[in-house]
Amino acid sequence: MVHTCVVAGCRNRRTPGTSLSFYRFPRDPERKQRWIAAVNREGWVPNDGSRLCSTHFISGKQVKNPRSPDYVPSVFTAAPSSPEMKEPGALEILDKQEARVEAANALLFLQGQGRSAEEQEELPGELPEEQEAIVEESVSSSVSTDEDDDDDESVSDSKKGKFAQTSDAPVNFDDILKALKKENQALRESVDRMSLSENSLRNDAEKVKFYTGLPNYFVLETVMWLLAPHMDGMKNVKLSKFQQLLLTLMRLRLDLRNQDLAYRFGVKVGTVTRTVHRMVNIMSSTLVPTAVFWPSRAELRKNLPAALRASHPDCAVIIDCFTVPCEEPVSRGNQQQGAPQGSEAGAGCNVLKYLVGVAPQGVVTFVSRGVLGSVSDKSLAEGCGLLCKLLPGDVVLAARDLDIAESVAARGASFKTAGGRRETAAGSEDRPADASLEASVQRHVEKVISMVKRRYAMLTGPVESPFTAASERTSNLSTFDKIVQVACALNNLCISAAPLE
Repeated sequence: MVHTCVVAGCRNRRTPGTSLSFYRFPRDPERKQRWIAAVNREGWVPNDGSRLCSTHFISGKQVKNPRSPDYVPSVFTAAPSSPEMKEPGALEILDKQEARVEAANALLFLQGQGRSAEEQEELPGELPEEQEAIVEESVSSSVSTDEDDDDDESVSDSKKGKFAQTSDAPVNFDDILKALKKENQALRESVDRMSLSENSLRNDAEKVKFYTGLPNYFVLETVMWLLAPHMDGMKNVKLSKFQQLLLTLMRLRLDLRNQDLAYRFGVKVGTVTRTVHRMVNIMSSTLVPTAVFWPSRAELRKNLPAALRASHPDCAVIIDCFTVPCEEPVSRGNQQQGAPQGSEAGAGCNVLKYLVGVAPQGVVTFVSRGVLGSVSDKSLAEGCGLLCKLLPGDVVLAARDLDIAESVAARGASFKTAGGRRETAAGSEDRPADASLEASVQRHVEKVISMVKRRYAMLTGPVESPFTAASERTSNLSTFDKIVQVACALNNLCISAAPLE
């Protein structure tokens, strides 16, 4: 059906190939009267076949927002002629465009002057003009522009056949907006779940445990609270404080390569390297003294497990050594000053040895610095500073014979191995009263050390060469020494899984 614009003097017709749209008169009585008044044909009343072409709207299409200038047609002074008529010149087109802009500005100014602040607020169920324009543009190719007023006849002939099946149904823009908002929210939640952010870890204890080794987000947040004041001087525009802590914990926990972490956090490999070293230094100076410390004798006796309360009420520590392989042999020049050295070389230079002291309650109370694996257990135990912490009357238990009974006795303490004999301060010997207790002691210290290694895979090695050198000129600790201490400190923050039975 061919439609002709009802405006007097307008010769535009709906013909094949035209790009114009033709609109029905609104069904809303108040808006319909405003359209009739704008057409300005005395005594004329529109019928079902009456159409108004899109050239009488400033933007070239009608808008259902009452605050828009195109809510009512307003361009009537110089309507463009039909395609059969002579095309206007360039200057004439420019003048018409300027006139439209001036008319639009005038209408917006009058609407702003005549509307109070309360009237300018959005009404429930209505869309702001900007959002409506976006929604209308997104659906204009498949549906008509007004759920009450438009039909398939407002679409050009070139598009009518493609959208004939959907153009008959009315469009509910409120439902479209709600669907888009719901989809947007779902996409945001999906991105949060996949990202490594505070929100993605806050309500997911399993994710926190997998990436950090800590039991829940509350413990992670506590660690962040302790470290944040010491991170103020770290200038890193790429990573937030939380991301720097998370990146470092993932390095310790999963032993990920620097390139892997660089991809995950969207930074360069150099940024990952600097971040890990700086965060390890901060945690070593802040977290380790807080979580790894030698308890007082009163605290040890107060919380002593029942297995030792009768046989060894003065037990102060259970000690053992463990080694970590290195990627490359560690040179003597990279070994810490003052560390005891053995006579052997070769294979022993490819491992670092540590002595760990564990309280009967299952927490780490002492960690030595690493020395080359060729060093004997006795030399390591006597040179690491552990003996200085013993008090007269303390009992030191060990999973195996470390040959330090005389050194311990010199401090007025007693040394006992899980294998059997006990060396006292007076030099006397006696046999263990309960062999099962000795086995329990051995399993206890091995379980604690293995638990720390399982929780932080970086401690299983091999150690990369940049971590074996001294981290600071004024420090005799390598970066990996600090990593071992930090891992033990983080393990102590978790609920102990290895109480002495």
